[in-house]
Amino acid sequence: MIEKAMTTPANYPMSLNAVVVACNQVSNREPIVEFSEVEVERILRGLADDGLAKMVHRPGDRVVKYRQALDEQLGTNPQESALLAVLMLRGPQTPGELRQRTARYVEFTSLPQLEEILVDLGGRGLAQRLERRPGQKESRYQELLTGAPADTAEEAIGLPVREAAGIDSSLFVKRSSAPPPDTAPAAPAVPDLAVELNELKRRFEELLDRLGETID
Repeated sequence: MIEKAMTTPANYPMSLNAVVVACNQVSNREPIVEFSEVEVERILRGLADDGLAKMVHRPGDRVVKYRQALDEQLGTNPQESALLAVLMLRGPQTPGELRQRTARYVEFTSLPQLEEILVDLGGRGLAQRLERRPGQKESRYQELLTGAPADTAEEAIGLPVREAAGIDSSLFVKRSSAPPPDTAPAAPAVPDLAVELNELKRRFEELLDRLGETID
């Protein structure tokens, strides 16, 4: 909802169906998820109970709509909210990746400015810095709103805070062109040739009997 509030404000607040579509879109997501309407509604109610989302009833609206209230709860500005949103949507990322991917949301005047905000988020327990991967020039950052634990081999600059909505990690799935093993279509049954042959023989004999003929 943070993403849509900043990138498509004309379509915000969002209906339940719009939230489902946004959750399950395949672009700008890692991992890609497949949430049902029931699951999304449950999560939204949990977020509302925690004060992180609000239901909106406006004159003329045919359905209830939802808006995020994370910035109100955490006191984050648009740049901070944008960084947290992209980190939640796409996992750990370098400052360079974050600057590129938040361009649709807000503008950062420089990479050092973005990094300074990340450090500030870390000091508030909302993000942490991870050690560089082999071959990478930049450290990565991850958000801590969803309770992501700090890796013992990585340098944390913040502490985890409470989970935002208690989202079941089993809901996150990787899309694959092949069906999962338990849903693969069953192989067509091979007909019992002996049974079919006997049936054809029976019918042929009935036909000969009706015609009053025999075969020597």
